[in-house]
Amino acid sequence: MSVIIDAEGVFALTPVAAVAAIRDALADGLDPRRDVPRAVLPLSRGQGLLMPSEAGGWFGVKVATVAPGNAARGLRRINATYLLHDSETLTPVAIIDGVALTTLRTPAVTVAACLDRLRALADASAGGLRLVVFGTGPQGEGHVRTIRAHVPVADVTAVTRRGGAVPSWADRHLAADDAAVAGRVRGADVVVAATSSRGPVVDGCLVRDAAVVLAVGSHEPTVRELDGGLMGRATVVVESIGTALSEAGDVVLAVREGLLEPEALVTMADLLGSGAPVRADRPMVVKTSGMAWQDLVVAIEVYRQGGGGA
Repeated sequence: MSVIIDAEGVFALTPVAAVAAIRDALADGLDPRRDVPRAVLPLSRGQGLLMPSEAGGWFGVKVATVAPGNAARGLRRINATYLLHDSETLTPVAIIDGVALTTLRTPAVTVAACLDRLRALADASAGGLRLVVFGTGPQGEGHVRTIRAHVPVADVTAVTRRGGAVPSWADRHLAADDAAVAGRVRGADVVVAATSSRGPVVDGCLVRDAAVVLAVGSHEPTVRELDGGLMGRATVVVESIGTALSEAGDVVLAVREGLLEPEALVTMADLLGSGAPVRADRPMVVKTSGMAWQDLVVAIEVYRQGGGGA
């Protein structure tokens, strides 16, 4: 009989445990290239997404919808449900809140990729890291929460198009056209782009060479949050080459502009499995679009924590 795990049950898994699950899976040889590409279905009011994956004795699939018009209705833009099965019998064992799972796993993936760099920055800092977060939605908050769980954070600036009330997880909230934003980006150790923007939100010229930039807002080849100049001078870490070149607009458009070579991309598997080196004198960009194996790895840990498996 399937158990039902709601959002509270998902978030009972700590960010530290979620990051460890991602890093352990890749270090143990999980190959993201074997993932089935997500199916994106055009719907009358948005998109439907199907994301299946099998690994480690488990099969899971996330069914998600994206409805751009929901914001005007006061409803969630993204809805999702995750179904977890035992691979041996193909018996469904859990029905998991897919929105909460996505909120937990997305920052877990980006932080898993750059954790060593974050720790090095924290060791060199006086009092903690300085963060600038573009976007105040669940992913903006989730990234701050996940980074704080691993390294000291001294200061957080939230940036949105119009500014507004300061979120509980930030020290200030600036409008994107506020002159103070440039100074905050110049001094940032970590810049997070977690928006629904269809064009660059970060001026890449402002990002310092030692900084980490995490971009998670888009999964379409024509949509970007980072400009080509930043992508061209950074070490760019992606989930898989194939996914990046088909879905990650930040990568696709920089390649098309001749500012980024596909051969220069570093995969998370290379970084965490074989220890590929990352230059400390260049920005480190982690660009993710979201892959099914990530949901599966974190869903397994959510299920196990709930007493559902060894």
